[in-house]
Amino acid sequence: MGPLEGFKIIEIAGIGPGQYCGMLLADMGAEVLRIERPGGGGIGFDIPEQFNLMNRGRSTLTVDLKSQRGAELVLRLCEKADALFEGFRPGVMERLGLGPDTCMARNPRLVYGRMTGWGQDGPLADRAGHDANFVALSGVMNLIGEKDSGPLYPPMLAGDLAGGGAYLAMGLLAALLEVSRSGKGQVIDAAIIDGALSMLTPFHGFMAAGLWREKGQNMLDGDAPFVSAYLTADKRHIFVSPLEPKFFRNMLELMGIDDLDVSRQYDPAYWPVIRQRLETVFRTRSRNDWADILEGADACCTPVLGPGETAGHAHIQARELMVDVDGISQPAPAPRFSRTKSVVRHGPGGSKPARDVLIDWGLEPGDLED
Repeated sequence: MGPLEGFKIIEIAGIGPGQYCGMLLADMGAEVLRIERPGGGGIGFDIPEQFNLMNRGRSTLTVDLKSQRGAELVLRLCEKADALFEGFRPGVMERLGLGPDTCMARNPRLVYGRMTGWGQDGPLADRAGHDANFVALSGVMNLIGEKDSGPLYPPMLAGDLAGGGAYLAMGLLAALLEVSRSGKGQVIDAAIIDGALSMLTPFHGFMAAGLWREKGQNMLDGDAPFVSAYLTADKRHIFVSPLEPKFFRNMLELMGIDDLDVSRQYDPAYWPVIRQRLETVFRTRSRNDWADILEGADACCTPVLGPGETAGHAHIQARELMVDVDGISQPAPAPRFSRTKSVVRHGPGGSKPARDVLIDWGLEPGDLED
């Protein structure tokens, strides 16, 4: 069940990127044990556990890491584990007696992942921060939005999830591959600022080539009328992206527009004419009517759906991209594997009793009493 079946991974519970990493690994079949602190995380708002979907698919154990016995329990689990990852500020795990040197002394093959916002070093390493701060400093936030608009914040997506949790999961998997050859574990320093900046690599190339100006003034971020959202008759939106002339021509034909000069698609002086014409025609039908007309052809046009609408789309349904777990519709595991298929074992809160979890991890029954 999943390509990571048989791997044991300890997740020192946190919020956001660590949760997402743990979900990805559990979806791919790893036996992830989530170590929670007594009383929870204290993040300022609560979500009922059954709806905390990033906690799905793994067991949870409540451990007081500030106690000697709690720390010793985690060290004993490290002896059985392939990897451990945590999301505290630099130095916290060391003060708990659970830093990488201590854990890897118990198990030299252990892969140790560290998830932070700013990284393990640098002038901001010890400072507090949240997703928006890392996305802002990396340059991602200023890349998104319309011309002359303020910064546009994509909550959690570019920072916590893509730049943080996904990069941590990738680092852990790479290190697990490497340890199969070297027999030696190592530490992964995964920082949200690092991952967010890494995702900007192509844009730094565009800027160096003189092909990228301020936001909203580039072909790929809304300046071109053929890469833009258009309001429909029902106050919803269609997004068009027919970059190639043949796709642009297809779109115009399906929309019944025959009075535009297709040869001037890439002429910025002609873009206001194209935009005005598209705006006028798109307002004549509803979003779903335009989707029926355009989606089935090579026109690169799609309806802009809300998260609550995606489950009803024919393509989402055909690929079974949404699954029902414990009565809650949610995204299915990704990516897909042809032979070792990923599944969601259970929803959040579906953990076994602590005693059974520890027995599964190889602790002796007599040790459990202590």
